[in-house]
Amino acid sequence: MRPVSIVATYQLPIRKRHDASLRVLGAEAVRGALAAAGLEQVDALYLGNMLSDELQSQKHLAALIADEAGLAGIEALLVRAATASGAAALRVGHLAVASGLVNTAVVVGVEKMSDQSPVLALAKALDARYEVLEGATMLSQNAQIMQLYCDQYGISPDRFAGFALNAHRNARHNPIALFHDKVVTEETVLNSRFIVPPLRLYDCAPICDGAAAVVLAPTDEARRYSDLPIRILASTAATDRFRLADRPEPLHLRAAERSARRAFQQAGLTLEDVDFFELHDAFSIMACLQLEAVGFAEPGTGWRLAAEDEIGLQGRIPIATLGGLKARGHPIGATALYQACEIVRQLTGTAGENQLPAAHIGMQQSVGGGGSTIITHIFGA
Repeated sequence: MRPVSIVATYQLPIRKRHDASLRVLGAEAVRGALAAAGLEQVDALYLGNMLSDELQSQKHLAALIADEAGLAGIEALLVRAATASGAAALRVGHLAVASGLVNTAVVVGVEKMSDQSPVLALAKALDARYEVLEGATMLSQNAQIMQLYCDQYGISPDRFAGFALNAHRNARHNPIALFHDKVVTEETVLNSRFIVPPLRLYDCAPICDGAAAVVLAPTDEARRYSDLPIRILASTAATDRFRLADRPEPLHLRAAERSARRAFQQAGLTLEDVDFFELHDAFSIMACLQLEAVGFAEPGTGWRLAAEDEIGLQGRIPIATLGGLKARGHPIGATALYQACEIVRQLTGTAGENQLPAAHIGMQQSVGGGGSTIITHIFGA
């Protein structure tokens, strides 16, 4: 397998609602990324999207977006892993280029969640027979996990407020973030309404629309397309028991631990080498559990990193450096591609006011469903 690098990125502003259609948003991101790489064609397109057949009645979306972007004739595949679909597409693109069967690829994520309520469609990432039929949703499952955590470790749900505060503070300097113009205080977070207790509004990522893309090329050819290519040092995936009720330790994200461990082995790195961590903060509790599963905090203490600002830009392990899922926004299939673009910004020193002082290794982790799939990527300057 040969090394692979990101040689170009493109992000559309995330909005509560984009007037443009799903295909137009996806094609714009593809064309923007290709233009940044100085390319008119690539060998393949890999697309991350979760909800198009549910919300837009559109299947076969990858071929449609390839055609819309002027790339008819190339390989074009839709890749899905529920709420980790963007990361799954990035992994498939990485493997395709690393194998040598594809030389250049564009990986694009797009989601348009505003056309109708996505709640029921998102619930289909859970067990349809044993969870959804009993009324479970992504919100209720995460609320259950959060309550279990609070009960087991004897803490108040208010202790998680630091995750939202950090994300919104960082989004203020990210012009494409959904909430770049919103000032959020601790009082704002703690006085926000309950969605499903103990989850409050600011414990949850928003519904929104967006699209982002990256271009991949072999590392030994990367400087043909970019003066500052970023290498993908590792790409791994792991699964856990599908249902929450079947996990012997529901507060331990076993797939996150396994995926991270494999990624460190693949990259030849350790936890101490990671300068920042773009995790999947769709819910405050998931951010907390990922920090613990990967090893940045002991079980029951992940919330302390947020409460003590150790996840801030000057902290021990910065997360959500440009707003995260909470404040940049979480257009499901596009989320991991936005994170990849943001990691490239940090590693190339172009993150503006949110630039980390010494960013050499960035880690990304995406959560599929209720933690049943976790995909990890590690990037190096």
